[in-house]
Amino acid sequence: MKRNTILVATMAVVTLGTTTQSCVALATSSVGLAVLKQILLGGITKGLNIFSDKNSFLANQLIEAALPQQLKDVNNTLQKLGLNSLVQKEKEYIAQAATFTVDVSRPILTNAVNSLTAEDAARIVQGGSGTATQILREKTSEQLMAAIAPKVDAKLNEFGLVSTLNQALAGSNLLGTLLGGQSSNALTGGISKFASQQMVNGLFNIIQNHEQQNSATILNSLNSIK
Repeated sequence: MKRNTILVATMAVVTLGTTTQSCVALATSSVGLAVLKQILLGGITKGLNIFSDKNSFLANQLIEAALPQQLKDVNNTLQKLGLNSLVQKEKEYIAQAATFTVDVSRPILTNAVNSLTAEDAARIVQGGSGTATQILREKTSEQLMAAIAPKVDAKLNEFGLVSTLNQALAGSNLLGTLLGGQSSNALTGGISKFASQQMVNGLFNIIQNHEQQNSATILNSLNSIK
């Protein structure tokens, strides 16, 4: 019971962002770091489980919210042309490609969590809820992009996404214009880049949401033992 009380108190300190010296000491202890890592690992597992299932990926609003403006513009143009079914196909291709990024994303994120330091914990205490995810993003976002973009590119090439979109736009250069005036040879890479950005940002949205939801749970638990 005593250990559970310590864990709850430590987790509350981490997520509430209390800045007293005693709270910093508690959060940066071995117990505090273990709890912090548990929170982040839970969010990572939740996010990657969603990525592992195409339908879960498509239904997740946090992933949808991470859609880059360039792909929004493409989809809006297609919808104005009455090609809603093609927009859905594009989203399905991206969701299917996301399932192939899980195995490379997991070790990057897990290693970053396991390497968190007492200094990171102190920053989280001072920054409050959401700071843990922000630190994880800073440590891994570039590495994640570098790791998953080639897989996304390969899969979207395999699915023929760009050729499908170009055919729907009647052979015009409208797709290239929407993606910043790229040449036809660079279009697949452009779409793959933006799809990869959506995946990385969507994953961090899920992790942060998990962190924030966990904060509320911690507060309730803390109140229950008063």
